Amino acid sequence: MLKVETYGDGGTPLLIAHGLFGSARNWGAIAKRLSAIREVRVPDLRNHGDSPWTESHSYAEMARDLAPLAGGDVLGHSMGGKAAMVLALTRPERVARLVVADISPVAYSHSQTPLIHAMRDVDLSRVETRGDADRQLAHAVEDPGVRAFLLQSLDVKGRRWRLNLDVLEAEMKKITGWEEIEGVFEGPTLFLSGATSDYVQRGHRDRIRSLFPAAKFASIPGAGHWVHAEKPREFVAAVETFLSMTDASSG
Repeated sequence: MLKVETYGDGGTPLLIAHGLFGSARNWGAIAKRLSAIREVRVPDLRNHGDSPWTESHSYAEMARDLAPLAGGDVLGHSMGGKAAMVLALTRPERVARLVVADISPVAYSHSQTPLIHAMRDVDLSRVETRGDADRQLAHAVEDPGVRAFLLQSLDVKGRRWRLNLDVLEAEMKKITGWEEIEGVFEGPTLFLSGATSDYVQRGHRDRIRSLFPAAKFASIPGAGHWVHAEKPREFVAAVETFLSMTDASSG
């Protein structure tokens, strides 16, 4: 069973699925803002945070993990966005409305394995503070924002990563890939991207609409792949606008 953080109560519940190397704690501020009129559930996905470590990491499995927590609106970012899409396609009765943040239902050619190697290369026996780990990580990861994100998954006192690095590395092709699924989700769907990101391309739109015929597209200026972290207010406003507009249209 996944470890879940819950915010607010009432209204149509919203389930948030985080991205690769993330956790529920990355979404705390966003979840609190979105919980004003609804219950927001944010789990640690398998092999992340305080949820169980497993021997595999497929989107079908992640969707099955999420299904018991769904039953309303679903929002997923990156890896979590793919898991949310698979959930909507395979269990559409569990999803009222879907928000997919900066990811498409396609296979990508890049790999995040170098970041796994960088985390594994940190000598945790020499880590007394997060700053100690940051200085080691800086040798392989130049971007301080990426380092700060990764270090949120470091248990400094326990001197361990709260990520199943071995399985995530072994399953990287599944994570960056996309397994073909028979199914269509006809509910309201928003593909919300960072304007400077190239994860959701215009060339993907026919593919997206074949699976999500009600899909709408929006982008947030000045934001990249971590759109929710880079432009949190704009991200929350876009999600709230979509949910309120689809509320009105369905009523």
